[in-house]
Amino acid sequence: MSFRHTPTEQPTRQVSAWNIANALTVLRILLVPVFVWLLMRHHGTDVPDRWWAFGVFVLASLTDKVDGDIARSRGLITDFGKLADPIADKALMGAGLICLSLLGLLWWWVTIVILVRELGITVMRFVVKRYGVMAASRGGKLKTTLQAIALGMYLVPGPTWWLWLAGAVMAAALAVTVVTGVDYVLAARRLRAEGRRG
Repeated sequence: MSFRHTPTEQPTRQVSAWNIANALTVLRILLVPVFVWLLMRHHGTDVPDRWWAFGVFVLASLTDKVDGDIARSRGLITDFGKLADPIADKALMGAGLICLSLLGLLWWWVTIVILVRELGITVMRFVVKRYGVMAASRGGKLKTTLQAIALGMYLVPGPTWWLWLAGAVMAAALAVTVVTGVDYVLAARRLRAEGRRG
């Protein structure tokens, strides 16, 4: 877990919110209802719809990486982007998990555990923000990757063994999700304690 104490944040350079990085973030948000509609309109039984839903999910996931790379490389980091980007990420992943559970492909308790962890850590970041910044850990990035791979595998129509394989990847994602969640909580407690002492 890596985090750093920043008593005072550096002011963000004034950049217009109307830029390509934020446009990709907005596109990702707009793709969420399209993704849900394609996946759910025939109760997940239509094979072409499942493939289209998979394609939209992959496209939306790619915009997550691209918009971040563009924002950092071109100095296009904005307050809007800081707020909208995590919302877009969690909307896409949350919608996918909920849909899978509604279709009976994923146990509800798995979806609930992941969503509670994601929302809980997001709220916690805002709470401890005045004491310092909690940077994303390698475990957190691995968690995100495993969740996306597992969700994508569930979207692809396949035989029973494919579902078992998707379940195995999701189990790994769930384990990393819980472990990194605990890790973030401990890091937040340390950050808060150091901030109070300072």
